Amino acid sequence: MELVSTFEALVREVSFVMTRPTFQTFLMVLTGWLFARRRTVTGMILAAGAVGVKHHSAFHRLFASARWSLDDLGLAVFDLVLRLVDPAATVFLAVDDTLARKRGLKVFGVGMHHDPLLSSRGCAVVNWGHNWVVLGVLVELPILKGRWFCLPVLLRLYRSKQTVAKQGGRYRTRPDLAVEMLQRLCLRHPERRFHLTGDSTYSGKSVVRPLPQTCQMTGRLPMDAALYAPPPRRRGPGRPRKKGRRLPSPEAMLRGKTRVVTLEIYGRHERARVATGVALWYGSAGPRPVRVVAVEPLSTGRKPQAFYSTVTDATPEQVVTWYARRWAIEVTFQETKGHLGFEQPQGWTRRAVERTAPTAMFLYSLIVVWFAEEGHQHVSFPKRPWFPGKDRASFADMLRTLRLQSLRERFLQTPVWDQGSRKTIQALLDLCARAA
Repeated sequence: MELVSTFEALVREVSFVMTRPTFQTFLMVLTGWLFARRRTVTGMILAAGAVGVKHHSAFHRLFASARWSLDDLGLAVFDLVLRLVDPAATVFLAVDDTLARKRGLKVFGVGMHHDPLLSSRGCAVVNWGHNWVVLGVLVELPILKGRWFCLPVLLRLYRSKQTVAKQGGRYRTRPDLAVEMLQRLCLRHPERRFHLTGDSTYSGKSVVRPLPQTCQMTGRLPMDAALYAPPPRRRGPGRPRKKGRRLPSPEAMLRGKTRVVTLEIYGRHERARVATGVALWYGSAGPRPVRVVAVEPLSTGRKPQAFYSTVTDATPEQVVTWYARRWAIEVTFQETKGHLGFEQPQGWTRRAVERTAPTAMFLYSLIVVWFAEEGHQHVSFPKRPWFPGKDRASFADMLRTLRLQSLRERFLQTPVWDQGSRKTIQALLDLCARAA
C-alpha cells in the first residue's frame, strides 16, 4: 500500500527532522496508520504491506529508540499549518488535556485520571491510562467557512504525583506543561502574534502570569472572582498601592446594568444578557488589566458564566466568540480516538509511550492540511437518502477521501490490457469507496 503522491509530498516536508532511513520507516508507519483496523505497530506493518521489507523490530525502534525529537516534528507540522493562516493575522491556539485509557501496570506514565466521558456533574469517575496535554492551532478552512479545526502541534504526557514517585522524575502540573509548550512555540516564531484559549484548568495564574509577550489569553473566570480597579496615583510617602477599590464580581455585574446581544457560537445564534468592564484580576493576572465579560444565556438552560481576555479593547461578543472556538479541541480528541486510534498503541517504554500516540495527533493535522490544499477537489459524499443535503466535509470525509485517492492512484497505475480490465478496476474502486 502507498500514500497518494500529493499527501506523501506534504509529509516529506517534515522529513528534515529525521535521518533518511528513519523517515522511510516513519512513512511506512503512517501508511499503515491510515489503513489499519487497529493501530498497533504490527497492525500498521500488515496494513502498509511492509511485511518482509524490514525486520519488524525496526518499526518498533522507530518509536522506542530512534533519534528524533517529538517537539521538532511538531514544530515542523506547525510550519505546514501556518499555510492556512493569514501571515498578518493572529494565530489562535487552544490547550486542553485528554485521557487515553490503557491497561497494564508496567506501562510508563500510567495513572488514575479523571474520565470526562464517564463522569457527570454529580459523580466524578477516574480511569487508568495516560493523560495528554495538547496544544493546537485553531484554523478556519476557506473551503469550510464557519467551521473551526484544532490542529495539534505539541503534546506533553502528564504524570501524577503518585506516578512520578514510583517512576522517578520531576512533577509538573498540567498548566506547567502547557506553558512550556507555549513558550517553545512563541520563541520559535517571535515575529508572530498568538492568542491562547483555555478552560478553567488553564486560565489561572500559573498560565496567565508567565504568558510570552507575543501572546494574549482568553479563558474562564469564576463567577465570584475578586476584581479591582486600577491602583490610584501615588500621593505622599509610602509604598504605592498595587490595586484599587474592590469592584463587583461577575455575578454581581449581572445584577446591574446589562444589555442583550446575539452571539454566534457553536454553529448557532444565541441571545444572552452580558455585562462587561475592564478590571484587575489581581489574584491570577496580577497587575495586568483584563476585559471581564459576564454572560447569562436567555435562549438555553445554561447557567451564567464569566470570561476574561487580556485584550482589553475587545467587545463582549469577541471575547465569547474567541472562547467558543476552543471547543474545536474537544472535537479533535473525539475524532483522533474514533478515527485514528489515538488510544490503541501498546508501547510501554518511556520513549515508545511519549512518541507513538502523539503521531496520531500529528497525522490528524496533516490530513486536514492536505484536504484544505488538495483533497477538497476530490471529495464525494456517499448517497444517503436520510441526509440528501450534505455539502460540507467532516474529518471522516477527509480521511475517506485520502484513503480512496491513495487506492485510486495505485489501481490506475496498474496496466490495463482491455476494456474488461478497466471495468474490473472501476468495480474495485467502487467497493473501496464504500469501505473507506
